[in-house]
Amino acid sequence: MSIRKTFAPFAFFGLMLLAAMQPAQAVEQLAPGFSKIPKGSTVLIMPSDIELYSLSAGGVPEPKADWTEAATRYFAKALIEKKNKFGLNTVTLNAQDADATAEVNALHGAVAQAINLHHFSSSSLYLPTKAGALDWSLGDSVQVLREKTQADYAIFTWVRDSYASAERKAAMIAMAIFGVGLTGGMQVGYASLVDLRTGRILWFNKLISGSGDMRELDKARNTVDNLLDKFPVKP
Repeated sequence: MSIRKTFAPFAFFGLMLLAAMQPAQAVEQLAPGFSKIPKGSTVLIMPSDIELYSLSAGGVPEPKADWTEAATRYFAKALIEKKNKFGLNTVTLNAQDADATAEVNALHGAVAQAINLHHFSSSSLYLPTKAGALDWSLGDSVQVLREKTQADYAIFTWVRDSYASAERKAAMIAMAIFGVGLTGGMQVGYASLVDLRTGRILWFNKLISGSGDMRELDKARNTVDNLLDKFPVKP
């Protein structure tokens, strides 16, 4: 079973719980020794790993394929607009190569969740061996991307988003009468810049928001803006 398929919809509960644990704190987003993408570098924009859900009355996330398809399309358009603004020299994978490298994308999703858990959550989950440094890698798995594109770096993005159904909204109102607050959905996203020669994650950012709607282009642009905030390029 692929890494992607092991992400059951119920895992979204874990993400929402983890999001609630997030303390406000400064976290290093750059790997030691890295500051900016060198001029003249080529950056591969990886296909975004995006899934959208509808929350049932009981809060169970139900995958929505049509929402996911629209969000993926809008997010890709916003990413292209953003790379033009950054002035990046970029390449993309064709459909066949994107399918062939899907496991690398899934691996990034798993590593990104581990980074969020061990760097952005409770201090009891910090790893002493990392000493607070962004010291993570996708290993040799990225070599295939280097071979196919000759790019120097790759941008990976991973987003899960949920929205309250009409039944969920009714439940939220009903429970509010009794002083019980129910969540109405949450957007969780990660973005990473990876060195395709070494597999090192050089830059990482997370997004956790109770608002936003990737089913609309303008709001998908907002998500991209937030995810790529402080992206390591020279202005």
